[in-house]
Amino acid sequence: MRRATGARVEADHLGLHTRQGTVYTDITFTARPGTITTFHGEAGTGRTALLLTLAARMTPTHGTLTIDGHPHPHKARTIRQITALGLTDGVNDLDDRLRVQEHLTERHYLRLRPANRTLTNAALTHAGLADLDTTRLVTDLTTNEKRRLGIALALIDEPRLLLIDNLDHGLSPTHQTHLWDTLTALADHGLTIITTTTNTTHTPTNTTLHPLTRPPRDRSPATERTREKRLRLDGLFAVRGRAGGHTKQGKKQGKGRA
Repeated sequence: MRRATGARVEADHLGLHTRQGTVYTDITFTARPGTITTFHGEAGTGRTALLLTLAARMTPTHGTLTIDGHPHPHKARTIRQITALGLTDGVNDLDDRLRVQEHLTERHYLRLRPANRTLTNAALTHAGLADLDTTRLVTDLTTNEKRRLGIALALIDEPRLLLIDNLDHGLSPTHQTHLWDTLTALADHGLTIITTTTNTTHTPTNTTLHPLTRPPRDRSPATERTREKRLRLDGLFAVRGRAGGHTKQGKKQGKGRA
């Protein structure tokens, strides 16, 4: 697996405001290669939208963002080539009807650069799934295995910036601790990692934490649900296959060659 130096991330007063209200605001931080940065907060604090912005899948309305010196949104395409998303609800969900190998095969076809098949084994190993039976259906995987499979799929892109949303969701304290150990090992090899989480109890001491707060809003629950759905759809359409979501062409190829 290629060991490229991680990307440097610089955000200055980053914000996203829509007709439905403020999603996140005043995000300022720097993430260096070989580090883990974690944004934590409850649901509704803009965690997923922020991560999609850092992946150049959504466009901020305020502030500045550069990834490895490339300004977003002017160099969004270049940024998407050096970033990869782990599993993100509503954006690149796994298909429970497919086998693990089919997902891995499809991800190879979605890569922008040709790759040797040994890359798959390396990605699974670095994601902590060296012994996973890839003939298993995704629906039979545990939450921990699915989360790690999302990381493996992202690693197939050989990214310089790895983004993982909602890292602690559905995982036991033990699985959280082990997953953080996996990410620490990846960061030790130079990868830049940015995650979002609700619970920071099990985050390692080498992680830089940034709290997120819910922006003030005056909307009904129904309006809020509509807003969240729209944001996720915007992120989905902006992924363009790089986040590991299925495309019609990719799914056809994956089933035919897996």
